Amino acid sequence: MTPYTIKIITPEKTFFQGETTQIIAKTTTGNVGILKGHIPYVANLVSSPFLIEVDGTLKEAAISGGIIKVSPDNVTVVTNAIEWADEIDVARAERSKKNAEERMKRNESQKEFDRAEKKLKRALNRLIVAGKR
Repeated sequence: MTPYTIKIITPEKTFFQGETTQIIAKTTTGNVGILKGHIPYVANLVSSPFLIEVDGTLKEAAISGGIIKVSPDNVTVVTNAIEWADEIDVARAERSKKNAEERMKRNESQKEFDRAEKKLKRALNRLIVAGKR
């Protein structure tokens, strides 16, 4: 496969910038695989595993959603949070999961429920990517 460049940006830093031959991401309409020469494409990403092939190996990260912009020769991803599988703090993710579940049970308002549900999805995604779910 032919390499192309990818840049993943968060509010704090450039998470990854380099060459890849393939990306697998989950959008609001389903999974998408991206190779060099992909048609121009923009989509919303959801909290899910995000796979990037680097030096022949698929590296997995937990992404909290965002936007992906694909051009024939490069890809840009903008997200609030992303972390490599081996960098996930499992204890913190478990605490976040528990807190979100408790907040959802309180059922204070629809807005609070939706916020807690989003946090729960992110915590579960982090645990899945870390191999703890």
